[in-house]
Amino acid sequence: MSHDVVADALNMIKNAKRAGKEIIKINRISNLLIEVLKIMKQENAIKRYRIDPDEKSIQITIGELSECKSVKPRFTVTKEDIEKYKQRYLPSRNLGVLIISTNKGLMTHKEAENEKIGGCLIAYFY
Repeated sequence: MSHDVVADALNMIKNAKRAGKEIIKINRISNLLIEVLKIMKQENAIKRYRIDPDEKSIQITIGELSECKSVKPRFTVTKEDIEKYKQRYLPSRNLGVLIISTNKGLMTHKEAENEKIGGCLIAYFY
């Protein structure tokens, strides 16, 4: 395992989806991972997640998801560059979500474009 909790968790989710599993348990958590899961839940990529503070783990029920990956290295994007990275990581114009870390917290690329702010690419899924 690497030191990137978000990348490890997204790889575990992707592998579980490919193996046909619906529920997965992740044993390493972080605040960034929890925020990424909130966005994925809003976009219906995962159905629900439950945090177990005693075991420091998260149980995730996978929803409508084909691909999810962490962006490495974490590129810094300006509001003008978001379109370039959408073309690079997402399969089509209206499909998928880029997660961007901004000074106003984590948000999707659509919210960042509406707010007219840039940030740092964290992950993408579709």
